[in-house]
Amino acid sequence: MMDDHDSDDYDDNGSDYENVPDQIQEFILNLRKSIIERNVYDIQALYENNFNKLTEMYYKSEPWPNENVVKMIIDSNEKDDFIFLVLYKDLYFRHYYSLDGEIPTEIRLKSFFNYCELFNYILTKNIEPLELPNQWLWDIIDEFIYQFQSFTAFKAKAAELSLEDKENINKPNVWNVHAVLNVLYSLVDKSNINQQLREFNNGRDPDLVAGEYGRLIFYKMLGYFSLIGLLRLHCMLGDYYLAIKVLENIDLNRQQLQSMAISRVLACQVTTFYYVGFAYMMMHRYSDAIRTFSNILVYMQRTKPIYNYRTFQMEMIEKQTDRIYRLLAICLALHPQRIDESIMNQVEEKMHDSFIKLRSGDIKEFKSVFKQSCPKIVSFMANNISYRHQIKIFLEEVEQQQKLLEIRSLLKFYTTMTIEKLASIIEIPPEELNRYLLCFKHKMQNYSSTKQLDEFQSGSDVDFYIDKVIDFIFLFVSHFEFK
Repeated sequence: MMDDHDSDDYDDNGSDYENVPDQIQEFILNLRKSIIERNVYDIQALYENNFNKLTEMYYKSEPWPNENVVKMIIDSNEKDDFIFLVLYKDLYFRHYYSLDGEIPTEIRLKSFFNYCELFNYILTKNIEPLELPNQWLWDIIDEFIYQFQSFTAFKAKAAELSLEDKENINKPNVWNVHAVLNVLYSLVDKSNINQQLREFNNGRDPDLVAGEYGRLIFYKMLGYFSLIGLLRLHCMLGDYYLAIKVLENIDLNRQQLQSMAISRVLACQVTTFYYVGFAYMMMHRYSDAIRTFSNILVYMQRTKPIYNYRTFQMEMIEKQTDRIYRLLAICLALHPQRIDESIMNQVEEKMHDSFIKLRSGDIKEFKSVFKQSCPKIVSFMANNISYRHQIKIFLEEVEQQQKLLEIRSLLKFYTTMTIEKLASIIEIPPEELNRYLLCFKHKMQNYSSTKQLDEFQSGSDVDFYIDKVIDFIFLFVSHFEFK
């Protein structure tokens, strides 16, 4: 649980009560009423439709009315309206972060303390349970992690900040990574979501292990979304093994998302497959990465006509989808294999020239595409050192495979050939070619998750064996000399 904090009153820099349009006042009053009555249907309509339409009309380039103004509109009894005001501020701060320009330090801090109040309320025992639509629950977790990442990037530039800002951002536990992790793991624990998923996977009733809170859809969904949040956060911290590990009870191949009503939150689905695929790619598990990316892209193709009319976040989802296509192109260049024909056509159409360069081993193109498509890395130091280190690790893997890409392209044109001939074509000594051939075999062996077990297997579209015994012995000895 996070440290609580009594938020200071906002500076009087919002819209005055008299200047707030009638439609905005009506929205605020209706939202309050719906939250108090726990009317999820009305909350969803207000959240997904009205809020965005009103933002476009009145607050496209400025903040919504602040807390003090809202209190005047609802004639607030602060004790009774505590959770409504916390949820309204969630919308207020999220919109503030979406505006152009630098986010003031004060806003970053007040948003953090608002999250403290929200999560402390949710994680407190014996409370009246909330009712919120799944989309809002997902957005709470998603924005929480985004604002943490934004704060760490802001803090890394501390040398450019004023003395007052430096003191404020260095307060104990303010947007601290351990506090963020603690919230997500606490939500997972309170919901018993892992226990529920294990029961679900074994064909049993999850409610038997859900506990008092896990039976409530509010906590169940928050727990599930927190698992996805942990996946994302561990990827951003560079721990790809742990990122995959936190989802060990989620089988993405079993349509589990639909069974838990997650399919209503498309942004959650796309985020899940994007980060899982990226983690697999960085662990050199290219077959798993390709399968993961392909699965979500096929799903998106089939459901796009539906979701174009159902979600207010299509622009963000389409950007994420484009990043998935780029990552898929990288994986296919490093580990060619057959995929769904319609997805392959889309890769070649969207990235025609770029895909050709990737398959030819163009290091600059790999670097460019990677930078366009990789997630933001949390950096606790100036100059984005963590991000640059990430790129360096990735390019080292590409450089190791650069000569292999050339060898693979040549092998496609021959059924048999001597090692000496192949070596002469690519202009390297035969003994060096033997090492590359061994490396080729090694790189094509991927640790892959199958339906039965995790195992090493080759997914390459090109394979070979060395016919002569003497050549095989030489290859074997060269391996040990190379090592």
